[in-house]
Amino acid sequence: MNNKETIDNLISGDPRAFDAVYRLFFKGLCSFASQYVDKEEAEEIVQETMLWIWENRKNLMPDMSLKSLLFMIVKNKSLNRINHNHMKSAVLLKIKEKFEAQFDDPDFYLYQELTSLLCNAIERLPETYRIAFEMNRLENKTHKEIAQQLNVSIQTVNYRISQALKILRVELKDYLPFLLFVF
Repeated sequence: MNNKETIDNLISGDPRAFDAVYRLFFKGLCSFASQYVDKEEAEEIVQETMLWIWENRKNLMPDMSLKSLLFMIVKNKSLNRINHNHMKSAVLLKIKEKFEAQFDDPDFYLYQELTSLLCNAIERLPETYRIAFEMNRLENKTHKEIAQQLNVSIQTVNYRISQALKILRVELKDYLPFLLFVF
């Protein structure tokens, strides 16, 4: 295989030249890359390299050694993959260390579940009860402030909040001891 002629054929877009290069170098490049990464990654790197050669064929220089170029690209991609995998492992380790205590704490999951159950129960309240309840419990507004804002009587606000609490007690009866402890 003549190097200059092969590169000239690649530059002109000859798919047979590309196929010949692919067949000639694929196994050797895979073996070379597997010195750095596992077999599956090695094949992926070689595929990427071959694709890069085809996509950038117009920039190839006829005087360069195609074999050297291919091996250099594969080596660099393999080293980049090693660095990427190393950084990825380091980041995952830092995340694990940071949240390990939290994830190992069963109360973390219980708190998340209870919060979700409570939010869902509040969402299912009739709208007027929910609005009065949220204004009182989440926005810390007094019954008088809520009455003024909703343009209803204070007794109506009292009724709506008490009804909301009754509904929530029934819906969350199995979780009340935990909710009282957590919240």
